Amino acid sequence: MSFSDDYIPDYKNNFKLKAEYLCYRRCLICRVKLPVWLTPFAYKRLMNKQEKSLTMTVLMTPDMANFSGNVHGGSLLKLLDQVAYACAAKYCKNYVVTAALDQVFFKQNVNVGELVSFYAHVNYVGRSSMEVGVKVFAENLRTHEKRHTTSCYFTMVAVDDDGKAVAVPKLQLESEMEKQLYAAAEMRKKLRQESLEKIRSLHVDVPENGF
Repeated sequence: MSFSDDYIPDYKNNFKLKAEYLCYRRCLICRVKLPVWLTPFAYKRLMNKQEKSLTMTVLMTPDMANFSGNVHGGSLLKLLDQVAYACAAKYCKNYVVTAALDQVFFKQNVNVGELVSFYAHVNYVGRSSMEVGVKVFAENLRTHEKRHTTSCYFTMVAVDDDGKAVAVPKLQLESEMEKQLYAAAEMRKKLRQESLEKIRSLHVDVPENGF
């Protein structure tokens, strides 16, 4: 059953609601208001809960196919970028840009006609940057078989209207799993910086007229 926030009474000026908050929610199916009692601590936690995850499911259509009949890697990369963007923007409540993409692993082919689910999660947050991990599963609609096909990590940066980086909320680690994801992302960031320095030292300038 789905619910949407409808009304929150003025608890400060109501004696009966000083101890608890009464939050009304409207059922989208039967259109009936249902009262949900929340303690002040629970209400505050609910309102401050960070939106760190996002799921998107897409049916793979023939226009996404390559010459082999499988879904083109470029089509998947476009969807991956869209999911990472939406996840990061939802978390920081701001526009974001893609700064980096690494460790893209295409484990298995994705076939036309399969239902593909993208699971994105904010693993790490810096001052203005966020690492978003995306895991992809393809489902055969006839056999219901699910396969883990792709994994990758995006670095997204929050920007203002002028394109300048802006600060994002500090990540709240609420579970042991999130702490492990954060530690792993922190290590990837360090390795990424070390790798970038080595690549820069190997850089060779190619003239405009080519070789």
